[in-house]
Amino acid sequence: MTHPATEIPTTFDLTQTDGLLRTTKAVSRRLDLTRDVPTELILDCIRIASAAPIGGNREANRWLVVKDPVKRQQLAQLYQEVGNPYLAALRAKAEPGSRQARVIEAGQYIADHLAEVPALVLPIRLGVVGEGVFNAQSLYGSVVPAVWSFQLAARSRGLGTRYTTYLATRAREVAELLGIPEEVTQVALLPVAYYTGERFSPAPRRDPAEITYLDSWENPVG
Repeated sequence: MTHPATEIPTTFDLTQTDGLLRTTKAVSRRLDLTRDVPTELILDCIRIASAAPIGGNREANRWLVVKDPVKRQQLAQLYQEVGNPYLAALRAKAEPGSRQARVIEAGQYIADHLAEVPALVLPIRLGVVGEGVFNAQSLYGSVVPAVWSFQLAARSRGLGTRYTTYLATRAREVAELLGIPEEVTQVALLPVAYYTGERFSPAPRRDPAEITYLDSWENPVG
């Protein structure tokens, strides 16, 4: 269903928009694994995501929502086969109690509980890298902005998400499981659930002056 265009203000309350942008982050332990996510709510997020910039204004992004428990379990098994060895290797190098160790454990939590997440969303792009004019930058550049918009829309609706890519190495098995054709690219897998709690704190990040260069790589701003 196409929704008519509406007039949107050209200015926004920066407290609200900056707060949304700074607190939309990977959610793991705070996903509510007991509460169903209505498909209509996911469609609302996709509707917002579809307004993201697209190369050539070609609407070639697709979304596959997996709610079936058996298929979620099968996806989780593939995910764990890739993720568990990788996380174990990282854990062996991380300092116990460090921020990196906490990040690894959050990733492990998702691997352990992926089958319980009420909705798994796969953003998909028609076409594959190397086909026609598609290089990696152009293909992913037309879908990743939509994925981020989906995550922002989900956050504003009380949903938590996490951008995961472990299943990229198992794309063939995922395609067979979900009936995905060969001539498309599976971009990511997003666990989607209501989040628990009422507040998110902004993620700690370096000062922009420390990571920004002006006119040349040899000229850092900071």
